[in-house]
Amino acid sequence: MDKSLLLEVKNLVTQFKTEEGTTTAVNDVSFEIYRGETVGIVGESGSGKSVTCLSLMRLIPNPPGKILAGQMLYHGREGTVDLVTLPEQDMRRYRGNEIGMIFQEPMTSLNPVFTCGDQVMEAIMLHQSVSRHEARERTLELFEKVQLPDPKRMADSYPHQLSGGQKQRVMIAMAMSCNPGILVADEPTTALDVTVQKTILDLMADLKSRINSSIIFITHDLGVIAEVADRVIVMYKGRIVEQGSVLDIFSNPQHPYTKGLLACRPPLGKRLSKLPVIADFMEEKPDGTLVEKAHSVATLIDSVTVSPQETKARLVSLEAQAPMLKVRNLKTWFPTKRNLLGRPQAWVKAVDDVSFDVYPGETLGLVGESGCGKTTLGRTIIRLVEPHDGTMELEGKDLVGMNKQDLTALRKDMQIIFQDPYSSLNPRLTIGNAIMEPLNVHKVFNTEQERKARVLELLDRVGLQRIHYNRYPHEFSGGQRQRICIARALALNPRFIICDESVSALDVSVQAQVLNLLIELRKDFGFTYIFVSHDLSVVKFMSDRMVVMNKGKIEEMGPADEIYNNPQHPYTQKLIDAIPKGELEDIMARLALVKG
Repeated sequence: MDKSLLLEVKNLVTQFKTEEGTTTAVNDVSFEIYRGETVGIVGESGSGKSVTCLSLMRLIPNPPGKILAGQMLYHGREGTVDLVTLPEQDMRRYRGNEIGMIFQEPMTSLNPVFTCGDQVMEAIMLHQSVSRHEARERTLELFEKVQLPDPKRMADSYPHQLSGGQKQRVMIAMAMSCNPGILVADEPTTALDVTVQKTILDLMADLKSRINSSIIFITHDLGVIAEVADRVIVMYKGRIVEQGSVLDIFSNPQHPYTKGLLACRPPLGKRLSKLPVIADFMEEKPDGTLVEKAHSVATLIDSVTVSPQETKARLVSLEAQAPMLKVRNLKTWFPTKRNLLGRPQAWVKAVDDVSFDVYPGETLGLVGESGCGKTTLGRTIIRLVEPHDGTMELEGKDLVGMNKQDLTALRKDMQIIFQDPYSSLNPRLTIGNAIMEPLNVHKVFNTEQERKARVLELLDRVGLQRIHYNRYPHEFSGGQRQRICIARALALNPRFIICDESVSALDVSVQAQVLNLLIELRKDFGFTYIFVSHDLSVVKFMSDRMVVMNKGKIEEMGPADEIYNNPQHPYTQKLIDAIPKGELEDIMARLALVKG
């Protein structure tokens, strides 16, 4: 197979001019891509990994951004060209035809007013001299290759009619439509279930081998990188701090930032009392220099490892109490078809005959693929969605039969942290007012000064600064916004909190900080959590017991470690098998298979 040099990036600098000054998002970055290889670019949000690839595609908006210096030498079908100096009209021939891109969020990348088929056909007709009929046939062929069910129906469907995984497959088909030399995949699996993610990763690897293209795979998840990459580039604040083969990076990381990223992932083989974070491995001085802390990953992990005996003792003490929440035969159905009189004739059984208990101080994990009913179950418990049938009791109080007035009063004791912190915060309220709002609604404290003091105390508690009080949600990062939502949920001193996919969109390093915060708060205040997520590794780290859901029903329930170590149901086994482990043995086995 041809392993010739395909792309050389030399001393690339990309800057953005803002009201606060000039930001150098990509700072003197150099690397190479060879034909047929997959290169992973990893780092936290703001590390410059996405801007590097947008620079490669010449998609940096000007203003405010500009490629200030450097070369991007592409060795393609028409010889060697410098993409930095290429006129825009010529760049259009390369964009899509020679270099394809799969964007992070397929829903915002696909045009909602055109069918999926028309959008792929447009890309084909733009770069290839084919008729509309030929483009249609090529599109159906691509949809079949990316394993979309019923390609004709999918081609005639609009983006909103497809699931997240299906939309991502459409984007892959579009990116691969012209057999590009390089495929840039920007966080293509971040919001997907582990099973869908595994399918997408396998699909991309298969398509890459068929046309001998190269992939630049951008992600913050090192577990995914271990599954797909040949080489790894680690970025921090616009610079490359380390690069090497995937085996070298995972077996012998040199930079403290890389060590921190690897250690932040929730381990599957053991239980930890807290997750390591980047700050455990390095400190950044005011002048920007990085100082490594004398911590080895193994020593740090050992210091926070919880023994099986301690885990079992905690479970025994939790289950010795009376349940805080009792759910029996709960059903939440949604009508999909009605007769002429408006009576339901068909239902979607989102939650179907579910029963379980939650004990005081426990974290119960709800895990399953999208559409399994876990989010609907969480929202039904706090009556944001009305149940169809069944009973729910919180500390002896009947939640199903409770009237609206009593339910409003009870909401002080039960709160929810939503999946998307940005959409759950009012963009027109400062974060101080957003956190204070529940205090006003429930008339907690007598004066505005007392309420403000409570808000400032909460900001301290979740690791935010008091000067943030008068800032708006858009001025914060994703991790900071999630901390704001946690502070708002804590405002009324609740005893029971539902965390609905509350860390699914965060970088592993920020995710580790938020998970540690939730565990610390549980320890300090005795909170009881239901933790909803499609990420089984996160659920296993957080939970005492775990509930595995599929198609509205509970497939398996029990101690979290036991379910992971000895899954009884085939569906649970499938979920566990799909988790990117990032183990050295798996990396070596994959690389040996490729060489063989």
